Amino acid sequence: MVAPPEAPRPNPDDLLKRVNKEERRAGRGKLTIFFGACAGVGKTYAMLTRAQQLRAQGVDVVVGLVETHGRRETEQLLDGLELLPKREIEQSGRTYREFDIDTAITRKPAVLLVDEFAHTNAPGSRHPKRWQDIDELVNLGIEVYTTLNVQHIESLNDVVGGITGVRVWETIPDRVFDQADEIILVDLPADDLLQRLAEGKVYMPEQASRAVQNFFRKGNLIALREIALRRTADRVDDEIHTYRRERMADQVWATRERLLVCIGPAPGSDYVLRSASRLASSINAEWHTVYIETPSLQHLPESVRTTIVQRLKLAQDLGSVTASLAGNDVATAVVEYARKHNVTKFVMGRTWHSWAVPFVRPDLPQRVALLAPDIDIVLVGRVDTRTATPVLSSATKGRFRIDWQQDGAGYATALAVCIGTTLALTPLRVYFAPTNIAMVFLLGVLLIASRFGRGPAIFSALINVLAFDVLFVPPRFSLAVTDVQYIITFAAMLAVGLLTAQLTAGLRFEAGVAAQREERAHDLYQLARELSAAITTDQIQSIVQRAVKGLFGLPGAVIMPDLHDRLEMPERVGSAAPDRGTAQWAYDRGTPAGVGTDTLPGSSHLYLPMRAPMRVRGLIAIEAPNAGVVGAPEQRRQLDTIAALAAIALERVHFVSVAQETLLKIESERLRESLLAALSHDLRTPLTSLIGMAEALSQRPEQLTPDQFEVLSSMRAQAGRMMRIVTNLLDLARLESGEAPLRADWQSLEEIVGAARVALSDVLKEYRVTVTIPSDFPLLFGDAVLLERVFVNLLENAAKYTPKASTIAVESHTKDERIEITVSDDGPGLPPGREEEVFNKFVRAKPESNVPGLGLGLAICRTIVTAHNGTITAENKRDGGARFIITLPLKKMPAMDIEGDTSPEAV
Repeated sequence: MVAPPEAPRPNPDDLLKRVNKEERRAGRGKLTIFFGACAGVGKTYAMLTRAQQLRAQGVDVVVGLVETHGRRETEQLLDGLELLPKREIEQSGRTYREFDIDTAITRKPAVLLVDEFAHTNAPGSRHPKRWQDIDELVNLGIEVYTTLNVQHIESLNDVVGGITGVRVWETIPDRVFDQADEIILVDLPADDLLQRLAEGKVYMPEQASRAVQNFFRKGNLIALREIALRRTADRVDDEIHTYRRERMADQVWATRERLLVCIGPAPGSDYVLRSASRLASSINAEWHTVYIETPSLQHLPESVRTTIVQRLKLAQDLGSVTASLAGNDVATAVVEYARKHNVTKFVMGRTWHSWAVPFVRPDLPQRVALLAPDIDIVLVGRVDTRTATPVLSSATKGRFRIDWQQDGAGYATALAVCIGTTLALTPLRVYFAPTNIAMVFLLGVLLIASRFGRGPAIFSALINVLAFDVLFVPPRFSLAVTDVQYIITFAAMLAVGLLTAQLTAGLRFEAGVAAQREERAHDLYQLARELSAAITTDQIQSIVQRAVKGLFGLPGAVIMPDLHDRLEMPERVGSAAPDRGTAQWAYDRGTPAGVGTDTLPGSSHLYLPMRAPMRVRGLIAIEAPNAGVVGAPEQRRQLDTIAALAAIALERVHFVSVAQETLLKIESERLRESLLAALSHDLRTPLTSLIGMAEALSQRPEQLTPDQFEVLSSMRAQAGRMMRIVTNLLDLARLESGEAPLRADWQSLEEIVGAARVALSDVLKEYRVTVTIPSDFPLLFGDAVLLERVFVNLLENAAKYTPKASTIAVESHTKDERIEITVSDDGPGLPPGREEEVFNKFVRAKPESNVPGLGLGLAICRTIVTAHNGTITAENKRDGGARFIITLPLKKMPAMDIEGDTSPEAV
């Protein structure tokens, strides 16, 4: 019984990537998009149907925003679902009702429904686009259901606009669509959709008649349906590719056609590429082009290597995915790549040979067929070889041309070894059998091959066979032989010598290639070590310049951007000044430019972007004499690796500096809070005594003269103001340190505002304060002492900056399950543009003003309101003055059962 083949071991790097990916997903919610061809196919209906099913299963489902467009059957699906209140935004005299992301975050349901993924939010919203709101919710761990039409995808917007003649401006980036966890296609045939339109289930009758004549023509609907189906199929194909890569990479699933072309130095590859491009277009298939660099191809002439690079660029221009790989065997490397990328067909040129003897080794298509019998092979006829031989002939010349300056010593040594071996064996021929003498000659061939390579070894084998025939086989000094068996000996000796030379030289060459690769890997390792130890940008720049000079012998420089993303160009890189326009273009787009690329290839420099995980950190500019120096696949890979390592090092240094600055700010803030707390404690005791003595003296007015009583009143007022400042300092320190937990209970807003007015009776006595609280206004759930501090600060702030006899108004009302309280005045208002800045610590609305204060009151107000899960904002009134708006959550009071309570208090 044959044992089943052992399953391949998983790649540790792939496992690590999967673990990291799963960790990133762990804290995120799930995004599900109900996707359709156009309005009316039933996306919202399908989303609500799924929501009702989840609610029946006990899942916490909440509707953040759903647009029913007056469709009765859709509105019925909202029954039983919790609806979040919308946020009203006033802009240019109009009121917009938008999705309230803050309420959704506070509620944090298990599943949230938000319709119209591509919607543009009203001005003044947190994000300009609704998909950005949803992205924030998903990052917070909330699962979101949403809807989307195909014309709202950015890459398809022009296509749909060209078909329908209607261009929509609300779009989402393709990456947002691709990153969704689930795409549910809601499909409806064109005739059924037109029937729904005629029945008034999509638009009102007058709107439906116009829609049928314009956007909702049958041809348009069929085209949109096909685009939606294809886009969904692309998404499913990506999911299959990911699943195979993670679990079943050794099998090919022919769910979608993918072609693979392998190119090399052989003639006719351009024709094969164009044929593959036409085939891929005809069957709407993705196609790949690979170049496998084997040890035997390492020594090709520079002209041939340049031709290969040009073929890769041609494939890329034709729409192919290109790759340059290294491997010992072309067939094995091609099959491994094909299985990894789920390739269903190979496209290869028909093999031809310039010799008449049939080839001994199977050609590439035959070897690929043996390794991958489950993948189809398409053979393409090549062009006439008489018009395509220059590349192959130049490769052949490069492979077999003798360079006497470089290899002359090897041939001379081979000749010397042959002569020495012949002279040494001549006196021993009477003692040794001819077979032993032949073995010694073969030993010489082996030594020559191991030391000087294939050419001198073959030369040595031929000379040795000739010397063996002339000097050791009778009749001597003649090429004739008396025994026919010696002919077999000569043939075997020559064959073994040639084969030994070939194998030994091949091993020697592969060892040299391995040594070069090891040297490159060692150089990159040293570079990575040096970059990991660098702590400044200047050190990284110096390390990269040395690496480029040491590895490639080319002058280079690292070009960094300034704070405005403008590159700080050096005067010269090598012998010429770099071009600012080309460098800035490469930096802005994160794409290589210059010599050896498709963008401005006539430039004297190559500009490589240093792409880090967060952003492009700069450029590496390299002066290259021609494209071949930096365009070869292995050199380009090495340059890209250097750029990636440098980018990661620069990003690490950047974040280290950011962390150090943040740590310094934290320590400074901690020191300031400690100082404020200590100072506040030391001031509170004497202030309490001072206020107490002033209160005691004020109880005996008959013992004081009018002047003394006026001084006493001023002393009480100033001491009270100082006590409020000290109290603010203490409250701020306690709240930010977490040492002041909320003592929340049900409170009356009227009592809290009244207590604040009493505390400020001396300050507010010359102002008109109006309080408007509805009789049915609900109770607040919060800390009475802290909420009183909010109103004390707001009222005192209003009194400071408004003229005497001005009006200060406190108003309240409920709005969309929220409590909204405003404190306004009719003073000069806030400086335009600083409405948010005034809530920062130690920031005053008008620093140049003589009004006393430290700029802490509004900062404390925001800290307290935020602790109550609310918000506070500031704005200027249209008729003059400032308005502060406090928004707190409206909570329902628990029901009080007093029927069974027979206590005296209840009775």
